[in-house]
Amino acid sequence: MVDPWFTVQELDSETFAISEYGHWENVHSFLLLGETRAALIDTGLGIDSIKRITDQLTDLPIIVLTTHVHADHIGGHGDFDKIYVHGDDADWLINGIKGLSLEQIRKEMARDITIPVPESFDPITYKPFQGYPDKLLTDGETIDLGNRSLGIYHTPGPSPGHISILDNETGYLFTGDLLYSDTPVYAFYPSTSPEDLVHSLEKIAKLQEVSKIYGGHNKLGLEPRILEEVLEAIQYLRDNNLVRHGTGVHTFKSFSVQF
Repeated sequence: MVDPWFTVQELDSETFAISEYGHWENVHSFLLLGETRAALIDTGLGIDSIKRITDQLTDLPIIVLTTHVHADHIGGHGDFDKIYVHGDDADWLINGIKGLSLEQIRKEMARDITIPVPESFDPITYKPFQGYPDKLLTDGETIDLGNRSLGIYHTPGPSPGHISILDNETGYLFTGDLLYSDTPVYAFYPSTSPEDLVHSLEKIAKLQEVSKIYGGHNKLGLEPRILEEVLEAIQYLRDNNLVRHGTGVHTFKSFSVQF
């Protein structure tokens, strides 16, 4: 599929990555097809309409699973009818994102774009989606897509209601802003929690049957052996009293964090 803004990559015949490589954040959203419905994990930046892509990939009804309420992951929420979010991020979705001003969000959205944007995108008037969710997700629940089930794990740190999602059939683990490579995992904003982030990393690192890790940014697809490194990094951070705001960037072999 050729598109002027989105890059679509088939992870398998029923799973697609929808990426925005023309923006400095290299954001990924993911479309998972079941037998009766599909799940769209995040909706990207909102610079262009991700629904144009999902309409070409499936006729199934789509539910949006929000890993967390940051502007670069909820940009296309307004194009879909069914939006799910963890209860601890519901207030941000309804009343606005905490921790970043609208001016700062617009600045971050508009910078370092390397390909033409659609005429409909104006960074001066850009505003993150706000609206009411159709369902509040909870830790440990399962979302059934029809012969495909997704496990929901509450993994706060980047936001209070951040979740990670495990595809129980394929072993794919979708980690949003909790774990990715190439640039630091951010937990230095006042609205983030280094302590929660480390606890959440420990939680996913102990999950069984993970075959591949798909973060919300940068390199598409990390090998599960990174989870062993995550456990070692957590021990190092705790032993050296580094799990707190202001300690800076901590770089390990395959990933880094910034507190």
